[in-house]
Amino acid sequence: MIQPCILAVLAGAIALHALAAENPPAPQSFFVREQPLPPGPRITPFLQYQAEQAWREDDDRRKAWDAIHDQKELLKTQEELRQKLLQMIGGLPAVKTDLHPRVTGKIQMDGFSVEKLIFQSLPGVYVTALVYVPDDHSRKHPAVLVPAGHAPDGKFHYQSLSQRLAGRGYVVISWDPVGQGERSQFWDPIAGKSRYNLICGEHAVMGNLAYLAGTNLARWEIWDGIRVVDYLLTRPEVDGERISITGTSGGGFQATLIAALDERIKVAVPSCYISALPMRIYNRIFADPDSDPEQDLFGMISNGVDHPGLLLLMYPRPVIVAAAVLDFFPIEGTRKTVREARRLYERFGRGDRIALVEGYHTHQFSPENQEAALNFLDHFNQMPVRHGLPRVSELTSKALQCTRTGQVMLDYTDARSLMAVIREYYDEHKTGPGRSLAKEYYGEKYSGVKQWHVSEYAGVPPRQEQITWEATGSSKSDGVTIDRYMLRHSELLEMPLLHIHKSGAGKRAFLLWFRESGKATVEDWPEIKKYVDEGYDIVSFDFRGLGETRMQYTAVSPDDPELSMLDFDHAYVNSISGVLANHVYNSLLIGRPYFLQMIEDAEIASRFSSERLGAKIVAVTAPAEAYALASAVAETLPGVKLLPQPDGKLLKWSEIVQQEREIWPVQYLLPSGAYIH
Repeated sequence: MIQPCILAVLAGAIALHALAAENPPAPQSFFVREQPLPPGPRITPFLQYQAEQAWREDDDRRKAWDAIHDQKELLKTQEELRQKLLQMIGGLPAVKTDLHPRVTGKIQMDGFSVEKLIFQSLPGVYVTALVYVPDDHSRKHPAVLVPAGHAPDGKFHYQSLSQRLAGRGYVVISWDPVGQGERSQFWDPIAGKSRYNLICGEHAVMGNLAYLAGTNLARWEIWDGIRVVDYLLTRPEVDGERISITGTSGGGFQATLIAALDERIKVAVPSCYISALPMRIYNRIFADPDSDPEQDLFGMISNGVDHPGLLLLMYPRPVIVAAAVLDFFPIEGTRKTVREARRLYERFGRGDRIALVEGYHTHQFSPENQEAALNFLDHFNQMPVRHGLPRVSELTSKALQCTRTGQVMLDYTDARSLMAVIREYYDEHKTGPGRSLAKEYYGEKYSGVKQWHVSEYAGVPPRQEQITWEATGSSKSDGVTIDRYMLRHSELLEMPLLHIHKSGAGKRAFLLWFRESGKATVEDWPEIKKYVDEGYDIVSFDFRGLGETRMQYTAVSPDDPELSMLDFDHAYVNSISGVLANHVYNSLLIGRPYFLQMIEDAEIASRFSSERLGAKIVAVTAPAEAYALASAVAETLPGVKLLPQPDGKLLKWSEIVQQEREIWPVQYLLPSGAYIH
């Protein structure tokens, strides 16, 4: 009789244990805020923090510019800006290879002809272009480059502007940027379309990969433009001393950077691009959320360049900035940037060479802005004074198509995708000295968390190098206590944090645990309980911009509305157009990648644990794709070991580049990450 009794007791104990496992704490036990952030667009503490960082760096740049007192100092600053820009794009190709230009067709218009041109900016990198040539062959003509902006049909979209320029007597060349028009890199011939949108979608896929390889998609866009100048100089109709450039939106971006790095361009007219990046940090999520990595050069603000630096690189060449008052590129930033550049132009007697024209409209190169731009071009190209815009007669995209199939990747068997070109760039540079993640983290941008002061929250924002904590509640379940804290640091940032431990337990080892979306939730209770039973105290927290600190807002893509149809969790982290992606790009502009900021958050949680909870973090782990971040934390923070996870996925940036992987977690984007061993 005794044995059955013992068995009954054991069975009861097992049943009770199972019941406890099946009855986890209430879901609210894992939330630090009493109320979640309200839904909708808002300036979250993280977004405000990013903007404040940008303004501090902008102040540093302006102070440096205030010290420019003579032409020699200006030229020295200009050369420093040039070298920084080249470094941010990963340099330019060293060799100009044969263009192999081929005209595939010609259309006669009224007063000019349109030639369909295909050339190779690099071997196997085919560029489709349209060349508008005035019928008057009695003299050489000035020329204008018109890089296409973010239109899915590329150069076809800008034929009205190109025709107007040709009608004014210019030789005009307009081309498709990679990932647009006839240069899709992800074309599905069966579906008859790209796997991504041809506005910014392909740029996002290529550009994110380029960051990992230590370069930027802008490198190849600029190179296409430089090779366009090379081609124009082979044309007998072109006056090589009178070459200008204009473009709008993405074309304005290209026009600015091509002119900045190629002094053969004598006049520049960027439209709907020039602004001030600290202002752009604030509004991009709400007004223009689509990922466009070529415009977010790593260190663009922190390196003291920004848009004023791009304009200064054109000095003393003439430049007129065309702007839209209702643009998503903030007009206040445009005015600020032009004023800064104009002061330097005026200081050295060149004030007549810089101008700003504004139209009261949304994002477009309006007829009134085009007329002002053409008048400016005429003046500095010694052309006759004229008024009004020449009439245009638009042709269909099919009529202007340069390739047989409509896509270079289908027409040419030797065509190389830019994904392969990026991988080759990495292969050429990977033989250099390896880099360590710890060295990247503890570099010049390291905030010094290990020295920060930790104290209880007193109702005022923390100082720059201070962590304050506020206990917001506690709950118990099955002998386990969940203490909830709100940490505040870096003046503006908040970190919801949980301390999960056995009630009344003695000295125990402390473990950092998080998931891809932040701290533990009720769904994670079985795994959390397992570690608690193994003798660990758990510290789990939300990274900045994740978990309870997320903006409760779905970015609506104007380029691809289907993306906004995703559920909130997936839309938020979408790398083509999402709130988190914009935070990631903002972090690149201010010089501290988001991935390193996530490691900083782990160090802040560890610092709090040591100072407030009285124990150092000795281990870290995370499930699934978050395991890659846990591994990075263990590699970076001294004395923290990585606990294995059966479903843990390690991420190697070099493998992403070598495999030309298209989609991967955007929060793990680390410039030059492929070189880290």
